[in-house]
Amino acid sequence: MMNFILRVILLLLGLVFAASLAVAALLLAAVWGVRYAWGRVTGKPVTPWTASMGGRFNPRSGFDRFRHAAQQPAEPTAADVVSARARGESVRSPVVLGPADDVTDVRARPVRGD
Repeated sequence: MMNFILRVILLLLGLVFAASLAVAALLLAAVWGVRYAWGRVTGKPVTPWTASMGGRFNPRSGFDRFRHAAQQPAEPTAADVVSARARGESVRSPVVLGPADDVTDVRARPVRGD
């Protein structure tokens, strides 16, 4: 008897689930129909939802954005400008590289011929 009740409950749950899927599909079809009818009434073309939500996903666009950002010279931030002025350095580049003649802690060694 308990097995029969369990089967009936599962059958009813399946019917409720199927009915909910049918209602969701009918609501989606109704929204599409209203959208199509509104487009016909106003005379405007109806664009697909995928096109109105940004179109196709293009993975290349993320790489292009960072590649273009790397090619452009970075502008110094306000903090860089303030720090450079406080140190008395150039505002354009807070890091100033001097000529190679200023290096004093390196001694040239003779080249060993093997």
